[in-house]
Amino acid sequence: MKKPSSTEYPIESFFARYIDLVDSENVIDALHQQFAMVESLYKNLTAAQQDYRYAEGKWSPKEMLRHMIDTERIFTYRALCIARGEQQSLPGFDENSYANSANSTLQSRQQLLNEYGFVRQSTLALAESLPEEAQQRIGTANGTLVSSRAFFSILAGHERHHLNILAERYGIK
Repeated sequence: MKKPSSTEYPIESFFARYIDLVDSENVIDALHQQFAMVESLYKNLTAAQQDYRYAEGKWSPKEMLRHMIDTERIFTYRALCIARGEQQSLPGFDENSYANSANSTLQSRQQLLNEYGFVRQSTLALAESLPEEAQQRIGTANGTLVSSRAFFSILAGHERHHLNILAERYGIK
């Protein structure tokens, strides 16, 4: 699956910053590579690192992983709805409200990694199953016209954004 063209999302939208973070022209390859990177990175965290917060009110790496899982589910759902021709506007979501309700501390790192793996495999299965016509369908999500295909790039860029934060603010690479 190739990255979306600029006609498939507004280039001045919130989503564009994530699409711009995707280096690979093949989004499925990028998602596979990121899966291996995230899995390796999180498996090597110490207990102190997984719960560390660089500032008050910021997420720990463990909470960030929960956020990435939740966001992947939402973005993949949006991609599916748009690919199938959904005409209803798909709602946005409050990431902080979701994070506060997730109780990430109750799950082990391994439980979160297992869930992340299952969610990513489901995402990849959907992405690989969509014909070109379905990938290019446009729908409305969070008040923005966007293609189904764009959501897979948005997802890869969103994850890249959080990997960058882990490196820059937590020293986790």
